[in-house]
Amino acid sequence: MSMKQLLFSFRGRLNRKRYWMTVIVTMAVIILLLLLALVMMREQRFEFAALTVVILLLLYIPLIWIGLAIGAKRLHDRDKSAWWLLVFYVLPGILSSLGNQMDDLGFLILHVVSFAITVWAFVELGCLRGTLGPNQYGPDPLSNPT
Repeated sequence: MSMKQLLFSFRGRLNRKRYWMTVIVTMAVIILLLLLALVMMREQRFEFAALTVVILLLLYIPLIWIGLAIGAKRLHDRDKSAWWLLVFYVLPGILSSLGNQMDDLGFLILHVVSFAITVWAFVELGCLRGTLGPNQYGPDPLSNPT
């Protein structure tokens, strides 16, 4: 799989090792971008503030796309549709936001459910092995071509 396909394509399958390597590199880039923004704010270089925000946005949008692409390929390796990304990436945020607007019991229940979905996503995407052999999304990424 080429780097372009790994980072930007929603087709194919991705094993756990390549998934985690891509996640780690992507998170390192995000952390570096945030540190850059904090340094710029700390130095009070407000003349560069707008430029910093534009650069962060220009770099952050592809990072979101990369996260979606590798998540989709990882789900494909598990023989699941990429539509599950809505459950894993969007639903916890919605539930937490709704929980923040509720009373104590509603707050607790929605945040616990949100956390449970996040743990489920972590296990599903990062811990469980993909399906053995080819599936509807392509060949097993761990199989040796003959």
